[in-house]
Amino acid sequence: MTSSVIEVRDLRKTFKLGDQIVNAVDGVSFTIQPGEIVGIVGPSGSGKSTLLGLLGGLDKPDGGTVTLDGAEISRLNERELTNIRNEKLGFVFQFFNLIPNLTALENVALPIEFARRAKFKPQQRATELLTHFGLADRLRHRPNQLSGGQQQRVAIARALANNPPILLTDEPTGNLNSEASALVISTLRQVRQDFGTTVIIVTHDPDVAGEADRMLTLVDGRLVD
Repeated sequence: MTSSVIEVRDLRKTFKLGDQIVNAVDGVSFTIQPGEIVGIVGPSGSGKSTLLGLLGGLDKPDGGTVTLDGAEISRLNERELTNIRNEKLGFVFQFFNLIPNLTALENVALPIEFARRAKFKPQQRATELLTHFGLADRLRHRPNQLSGGQQQRVAIARALANNPPILLTDEPTGNLNSEASALVISTLRQVRQDFGTTVIIVTHDPDVAGEADRMLTLVDGRLVD
């Protein structure tokens, strides 16, 4: 049996809101196998983005464990987490988060230049990825010269720069029209098919969630059937 690439056990995260304690993630457990596309869905405020932040080591849990590709990240220090994020994880967000004064090529090359042990030549890898996603004629364009869908594909290429086994995406189509959204979802399927990457998609869009192999539904911080 294939070992899981993500293993979450009894994960908990609480926040204080005034006099109230909010259980944003409340005893969540699941595993994800290599190469799966998994949607995380649920109503607003259900804990989806909090869970994604815990999976990505962007926040520390109050209890439970997160194991990514064999590394138990829940208790690592910030330096160790930075290395894990650079080597094992790619992030894609709703608003692209591209550096505005850099070209598409420079944006994608950047994670390789910051890698502890660079596996690729930055410019060559960036060119290959952008070409792979149909952006060969946009290498020298800055973000404000690209459409929303093109910017998101650049963001996906940047997230894959160091060939991480896991891609975490938070509302990746939330800022796009329907045509661009369809192209981005097609690109995420292509990522799994061509690179074997495990893709996690946090979304409120049922059409996007429907493209996943399976869905995890959160309500009030808990997984429900």
